[in-house]
Amino acid sequence: MTYEEVFNKVKDMIGDVDVSHITEHLAYQFNITGEGAGIFYVEVRDGKLYIEPYEYHDRDAVFICKADTLFKIISGKTDPVRAFTLGRLKVEGSIEQALKLKNFL
Repeated sequence: MTYEEVFNKVKDMIGDVDVSHITEHLAYQFNITGEGAGIFYVEVRDGKLYIEPYEYHDRDAVFICKADTLFKIISGKTDPVRAFTLGRLKVEGSIEQALKLKNFL
């Protein structure tokens, strides 16, 4: 799987998520390792979700994992906290802000 395929799959999986109830600004960067390696960000701003294929410098947290791990988290097959404790997901930045991602994924 290429980076472009990974990015497009993530957009397909979460692009229609309703974040209109989220009033605060949240910004997360995803660093995909292994097959399909690359960087993209997910931002909630003004009740809208943005997913873009670049690095986000003013982010709340960075998630580092393989694409397969991210797909399992998004689909609900893997709990993100469990993935973190097993070392399959690394988090840099604000853990408190990172946990808010569970509210809309």
